[in-house]
Amino acid sequence: MAGDRVAAAGRGATTIADRVVAKIAAQAAREALDGVPQGGAPPHAFVTVRHDSARVRVGVELEYPSDLGAQCGAVRRQVVHRVRTLVGMEVPEVDVRVERLHSDRSRIAAQGRIR
Repeated sequence: MAGDRVAAAGRGATTIADRVVAKIAAQAAREALDGVPQGGAPPHAFVTVRHDSARVRVGVELEYPSDLGAQCGAVRRQVVHRVRTLVGMEVPEVDVRVERLHSDRSRIAAQGRIR
């Protein structure tokens, strides 16, 4: 009975947890940065989902000296692209927080303290 079919919207709903979107955002940030600086922590994300949109905060550690603005822009673009593609949500806001800079000098100083 083709006339008795229920429309897709009437069959149920799909809910994607904030933590799932956060994992996707963190992985997208790793992709954008081509890895983690030596001795650094991988990117992490916090996401707030409302309806079909996600607001994302990403924490990253970057090499110094480098073009910090370009790297943050790449993270924003990749996070938006991945979340839209994989989850189907709009991403009106991606805040990138640079939490630590890693340089050769800081690595050498850290090794000196460890000995």
